[in-house]
Amino acid sequence: MAQDMAINSGKALLKVSGLKVAYGGIRAVKGVDFEVNEGELVTLIGSNGAGKTTTMKAITGMLSAADGDIEYLGQSIQGKGSWDLVRDGLAMVPEGRGVFARMSISENLQMGAYIRNDKPEIANDMEMVFGIFPRLKERQDQLAGTLSGGEQQMLAMGRALMSRPKLLLLDEPSMGLSPIMVDKIFEVIRDVASRGVTILLVEQNASRALGIADRGYVMESGMVTMTGQAKDLLTDPRVRAAYLGE
Repeated sequence: MAQDMAINSGKALLKVSGLKVAYGGIRAVKGVDFEVNEGELVTLIGSNGAGKTTTMKAITGMLSAADGDIEYLGQSIQGKGSWDLVRDGLAMVPEGRGVFARMSISENLQMGAYIRNDKPEIANDMEMVFGIFPRLKERQDQLAGTLSGGEQQMLAMGRALMSRPKLLLLDEPSMGLSPIMVDKIFEVIRDVASRGVTILLVEQNASRALGIADRGYVMESGMVTMTGQAKDLLTDPRVRAAYLGE
């Protein structure tokens, strides 16, 4: 698990420069710049349609950039396939979870370790995931498709952790969940970050995201319009008016 990594705060693990992404003739992302330093929990907040998910898909190779560059571990990853990025330690939990519905919880977690062949360590990491998500251990033989939305979110996060990521991208992890489950998911995100995993969190729930993040970026209409320490953004009148209903 990535908690064994030496944390070097200030070293950019991910650097996005002038990123532009278009759907047909529509520019969804219009020249975005941001970075995530090793050991940080950084959040990208903004309303629906701001370009957050599009940015995440470009980072993970699911969409091609029209312009700009994306550097990971100091090297450009433009044109690299998602499967290669997972091997390099970049994992994403997509919006909508994407679990394998006809496979059990245990089988889904095993799929998260498909790039690995260290069976004893895989078994250890499985127990680590079950320690973070006791509910998954209780139901490890249950089919993923029969789980609640919150349980599927736990499983998707656990599956990503099985790849031992250096950088974990989370896209709208609280979407569609009950308030109690939202509390649990954010508690887990904080726990995972404390284990040394660098996290980029995309989230519409600005208050909760900024409440656990180190730094934040605000996206509006495909552009980053504000950036700063999360605690400062949380008290900024513009952020509070636009995203916290005040």
